[in-house]
Amino acid sequence: MPNIKSAKKRVLVAKKKEDQNKVVRSSMRNAIRQAKSAIKENAENKGDLVVRAISSIDKAAKKNILHKANADRKKSRLQKMLNK
Repeated sequence: MPNIKSAKKRVLVAKKKEDQNKVVRSSMRNAIRQAKSAIKENAENKGDLVVRAISSIDKAAKKNILHKANADRKKSRLQKMLNK
């Protein structure tokens, strides 16, 4: 544990941001997982789920949880799966 006051604060802030990022990352992964399973099962709402997954990917990229190129790649692959 750090001794300097500012370093102690940085530890607390980093932990708080880590927890916030975990929520965004897990919700994004769940949305992607749901979209992929809907595409495989050829569900009626697969288009809506893909749109929701792409939206969550964009939100994660906007908050710098994902790199922009990584987000673009994920979105492209989802669209490719949907169009097949």
